[in-house]
Amino acid sequence: MENKQLVYLRALEPDDYKTSIAWRKDDKIWSLLGGPKYFVSEEYERQWVIDTIHQTKDIKLAICTVGENKYIGNAYLTNIDWINRKAESHILIGDHDYWGHGYGTDAYSQLLDFAFNQRNLHRVQALVLEDNIASQKLHEKLGFVKEGILRDSVFKDGRYKSQIVYGLVKNQ
Repeated sequence: MENKQLVYLRALEPDDYKTSIAWRKDDKIWSLLGGPKYFVSEEYERQWVIDTIHQTKDIKLAICTVGENKYIGNAYLTNIDWINRKAESHILIGDHDYWGHGYGTDAYSQLLDFAFNQRNLHRVQALVLEDNIASQKLHEKLGFVKEGILRDSVFKDGRYKSQIVYGLVKNQ
């Protein structure tokens, strides 16, 4: 039985900042990400989207629902190393209404398919906070292997937290 496609990936568009700015202000989202919280103005977010559209170093895509075409998140391939054919992956479902319903799994599967079958990458890795259980389960469901732990690698919420290194190699 084939799984129904819930989302599609597309290039970011200039007006996407009007949606993504709310995610930047969401403390629950910040608590799940490896990066530090910072305050962002609408102008900063607008400029970030514009800059992202015009850069070619990383692949940063919007996640949209099939049918209603609603922009609900982002999927990235960053730190792409074309010689060793590897990259880091990141995914964010910014709209809480779409958490836990398979949208992230579908989007991530499409990102990995693009990475391996369109960009010919061999390895994709991700860093996941030790207390982000949903993200750990997602990576394991998609076949990522837990390769190690970066102890006390980020400072968040007043304490150091560890990150789990997940890796996925094409056809393994």
